[in-house]
Amino acid sequence: MTGQTGIIGNGSWGTALAKILTDNGHNIHWWVRNDEAINYLKTRNHNPHYLTSVRFLPGTIMPTKDLPEMLSQCDTVIVAVPSAYAQGVISEVPGTVWQQKNVVSAIKGILPDCNLLLNDYMTSELGLPIEKYVSITGPCHAEEVASERLSYLTFSGLNDALTSSVAAAFGNSYINTSCNHDIWGAQFAAVLKNIYAIGAGMANSLDYGDNFLSVYATNCYREMYRFLQSHFEKVHPSNTQPDFHTSAYLGDLLVTCYSLHSRNRTFGAMIGKGYSVKAAILEMNMVAEGYYAARGMQAVSKAYNIEIPMASRIFEILWEGVPAAENFKHIERMMT
Repeated sequence: MTGQTGIIGNGSWGTALAKILTDNGHNIHWWVRNDEAINYLKTRNHNPHYLTSVRFLPGTIMPTKDLPEMLSQCDTVIVAVPSAYAQGVISEVPGTVWQQKNVVSAIKGILPDCNLLLNDYMTSELGLPIEKYVSITGPCHAEEVASERLSYLTFSGLNDALTSSVAAAFGNSYINTSCNHDIWGAQFAAVLKNIYAIGAGMANSLDYGDNFLSVYATNCYREMYRFLQSHFEKVHPSNTQPDFHTSAYLGDLLVTCYSLHSRNRTFGAMIGKGYSVKAAILEMNMVAEGYYAARGMQAVSKAYNIEIPMASRIFEILWEGVPAAENFKHIERMMT
């Protein structure tokens, strides 16, 4: 990446991305909403609430709550806030400002107010050229980035030069990067895998074993495949088709369903134990993207007439109050 870089969001994922970039010699402007966190970052050089083991060298981060001022300093902006809040943050700044930026999405969700991927929202509502957009997907957990365990990032964009430049800024001894043109496929895969991971957590708490979970993950991947194939045929027939053999698909699905770092799996486990959705959210004090994605993907499914029966059963548990044990009996019968 050339010029100045900014990050919007200081959760665990935003902090992990900040660590990678500063480790690679990039200074970053960092939009942080909370005054306490800003002061802490400035005086103690680490995030007081997320990935607290990560230390930043003095002078490498410039935290601020002034979003317009931060954007005025940056050529490339990485959006790393939870999808539930992204639209509100982005709308604080006129579309004409965003049109001048390279936008890198680190959001692994769908915008719940409009049920759109970030690129579709920014191109249709703010006039951002799609060639100035790059998405980051996994498989990659923030906690493993913090401990510098080998992790993998996939960068998707239609402008090869920009995509390669962004990927190069992140690559190092503990981050392996790859690039493709698959903006829609990689992002929808990230949205769906979070829903399926909630289901995996539920299944674990409902005392289903490893054999069940392996077949569950296989069927989720098959459903993801069918959805993405149909979506491209109906919506993006002229664009590059999804490459289902990349780690952004099956790899990210597996790690999100199985890893103890997965907040979606953790959220699902709490629901499976009998927690209400509200209680689980309060207990975690973190956003599980799959919760909002479950509702958003129902709208997308209906809009394009593409069935996602596994994800729909998870939606019914989360949003319609159907008992998890009851719907997993239906899921049992759906699987092959």
